[in-house]
Amino acid sequence: VQLQASGGGAVQAGGSLRLSCVASGGTYGNYAMGWFRQGPGKEREFVAAISRNGDSTSYADSVKGRFTVSKDSGKNTVHLQMNSLKPEDTAVYYCVANLLYYGGDSSKYRYWGQGTLVTVSS
Repeated sequence: VQLQASGGGAVQAGGSLRLSCVASGGTYGNYAMGWFRQGPGKEREFVAAISRNGDSTSYADSVKGRFTVSKDSGKNTVHLQMNSLKPEDTAVYYCVANLLYYGGDSSKYRYWGQGTLVTVSS
């Protein structure tokens, strides 16, 4: 499975960005998908994920109420709408995919994209 993320960029604090990620080449027609991020000098951390059929989501506490993860119906495309961005959201955001699991354990995600950079200035 190949994951191609897009939508990163630079924004001022309080602004919004929308990340998208398309999964292709897999054996199965549908995957659970999500996002991790790694900020400068920080450990990689879970951001959000959505179930295979898109009816259930999970979020890190740090982004609840500000970020929304969604999935195009019937397609292996996941979006991350990021609102009220803060400088601490600055990171490389990685798209992930897995057949079923959609929690916060990075070791359970088999497929990883190359990442897209989000920079939030104060």
